[in-house]
Amino acid sequence: MSQRRTPLAGAPEAAGWERNLRPGAPEAARARWERNLRPGAPEAARARWERNLRAGKVAVIVCDSLGVGEAPDADDYGDTGADTIGHTAAALGGLRLPTLGAWGIGRLTGIAGVPASDPAAGVVARMAERSAGKDTTTGHWEMMGVVLSSPFPTYPDGFPPEVIGGFSRAIGRGVLGNRPASGTEIIKELGEEHLAWGRPIVYTSADSVFQIATHKRVVPLEQLYAWCEAARRLLHGEHAVGRVIARPFDGEPGSFVRTKERRDYALPPAGPTVLEAVQKAGVRTLGVGKIEDIFSRRGLDDSDHTGDNQSSLDTTVRFLRGAAGPTLVFTNLVDFDMLYGHRRDVAGYGRCLEELDARLPEVVAELGEADWLFLTADHGCDPTAPGTDHTRELTPMVAFSPGGTAGVRLADRSTFADLGATVADLFGVDPVGPGESFAAELV
Repeated sequence: MSQRRTPLAGAPEAAGWERNLRPGAPEAARARWERNLRPGAPEAARARWERNLRAGKVAVIVCDSLGVGEAPDADDYGDTGADTIGHTAAALGGLRLPTLGAWGIGRLTGIAGVPASDPAAGVVARMAERSAGKDTTTGHWEMMGVVLSSPFPTYPDGFPPEVIGGFSRAIGRGVLGNRPASGTEIIKELGEEHLAWGRPIVYTSADSVFQIATHKRVVPLEQLYAWCEAARRLLHGEHAVGRVIARPFDGEPGSFVRTKERRDYALPPAGPTVLEAVQKAGVRTLGVGKIEDIFSRRGLDDSDHTGDNQSSLDTTVRFLRGAAGPTLVFTNLVDFDMLYGHRRDVAGYGRCLEELDARLPEVVAELGEADWLFLTADHGCDPTAPGTDHTRELTPMVAFSPGGTAGVRLADRSTFADLGATVADLFGVDPVGPGESFAAELV
């Protein structure tokens, strides 16, 4: 379904929309549009097509780390058998997900307590990552059309002297740590020494990250952010890590807690993105959570750097409610990964899923009959797996529209970029990257 919509009454000029509805539209896009409106089309499908020419809101919600089973190449990453949602549900004796269940998520993998609804109210599929790696940046970039042939560098033995020495000179002091570690464990171990000396705690993980943890009482947030910016400038070439992450914490020895002022400093996308393409076409693009960090604000008209799932869902609802014309809201829900996946907190992960499910009707309430909500993930982080790192998994694609869907399970997608291509197609914009749109299969 390649929807060619016009702006709502009173909406700002949207050249991309009008271009795709007049004779000069790109031939491939115009052919898809005309084909799906031909006189012989089924009446219900035809009605949905005509309806969808008058609207323009799409929400993409990324449940950070919600994998739905091992990827075809999981063995290459040591993740054979991983299944974030399936194993979470099994370990808890079942999950209560009435909304996602009705939309069909139970058709993607075995989820105790969630039936495989057929037909369902939504359209579902599993998506495989084509890029090398299993980190947040790589997953989000691929969704928006940027596929990486080589992974970002990782540091299983800590950062080399040229990196740590350069960073220490830049900030005027030495560092603590410099090894792979769990964030909560390393501040428990080194937090008291950090309080005494003021040296930042630097650590990494199996992902391509340079993480800097400091206590808010010792290092003001703006100073921490400045140090992260200094690290980002240093980490290029062979040491171009995917993200530098500010990890502030608070509390007293024995009860340190990480706070919500985390910031991610990612490399700019390695190519053009769907965000930039739809923005150029006149679609208002809004990021929620760490989306602005992941894309270095490229392709975003505005954003709200929320700190947790609940505030991110609040902002998603607010952005959709305030949309006056074609609008894309791109949301990252970080709690799944940050609070529960890495910490291998199965009960917390399950509770987080049920809390999301309970709030999805609020998001849907802000959508019109022609609008779409897509729920997906950027990688897995199976809380029942050994270690603390991400898992290489297939991710869900769950699509729902208040106006109705085809209610089918689609074939597995060979790249996350298919989602971005579909979003572009729904906005009447030519695709970016290698993705293939499945918009025509949604209704």
